[in-house]
Amino acid sequence: MLDWLYQIVAQLIVWMHTGLSTVVPKNSGWAWGGSIILLTVLLRLALVPLFVKQIHASRKMQELNPKVQALRKKYKNDKQRLNQEVMKLYQENGANPLSGCLPILVQMPVFIGLFQVLKRISDAKPGHGVFAVTPELVKSAQEANIFGAHIPDTFLNAWGSDPKTWSAIVITGIAVVISSCTTFFTVRSSMKRQPVSDDANPMMQAQKMMVFLAPLFGLFGLGFPLGVLMYWVTSNSWTLAQQHYIYSKYPPLNAAAPAGDAAKGKNAKDGTPSTGLKAKLKKEPEPEPEPEPKAKVVRNQPARKPRSKRSGSQKR
Repeated sequence: MLDWLYQIVAQLIVWMHTGLSTVVPKNSGWAWGGSIILLTVLLRLALVPLFVKQIHASRKMQELNPKVQALRKKYKNDKQRLNQEVMKLYQENGANPLSGCLPILVQMPVFIGLFQVLKRISDAKPGHGVFAVTPELVKSAQEANIFGAHIPDTFLNAWGSDPKTWSAIVITGIAVVISSCTTFFTVRSSMKRQPVSDDANPMMQAQKMMVFLAPLFGLFGLGFPLGVLMYWVTSNSWTLAQQHYIYSKYPPLNAAAPAGDAAKGKNAKDGTPSTGLKAKLKKEPEPEPEPEPKAKVVRNQPARKPRSKRSGSQKR
């Protein structure tokens, strides 16, 4: 049913391999591994706009979080009305809680397609092709290796083989550990950005559970081919670097202002004057003293004398 997806992924890998074959030997593991890494990087570059949209959606959710908490208190005994009011609040403010899932939803088809293509290459019999991969390229991929581990190798198959392929066990084991750790830090970093702060909220509890379950996802990686593990490690490493850059550019709304901005009484994100405690610490300019009213000048006018006194004649 998803053969069309596998066909697209296989064709992309073939194109990447053809391009890298002009630089490194076409039958080497670096050519096949490099094609998987290059495919991952191009996919993540295409997902950058969706990631930025996810950040903006997260900030919008943070802005609306106080209102959501107020609705929770108001309708704590009416779950249906609470959901209606929360969705109405999101619609009125243009917030979409599902925007954060877009990057993951776009990556999943590629992950599934890559897993199936590499698995079928590993299981392919001599002289058989796999989707857009010709029989010659299938043989090349099966024989290509990186430090003694072949692209289709899995940890479980290498461990169960007789005799054991220790090079494949070590390389795939290291890849599983790295992929598990990067998954943990990726989920943990994303959780810190979430606006939900109520510990009694089911969403918050689910997020905390995801942080502790993330390393367990590595157990599934024991059955993944080395090529899929390379995709997983590259994608997670890209996500961590991308999160660090984007989050430094778009810090959380409740992040503390740097010391320089705090001394100036400004917010960290936009430099506007802050209204919290840090603004109160700023020395306010003393009000200018009001000008003192000028004293009223009183002129002493000479008393009006009788006409006779002014002229010096005696009054008759």
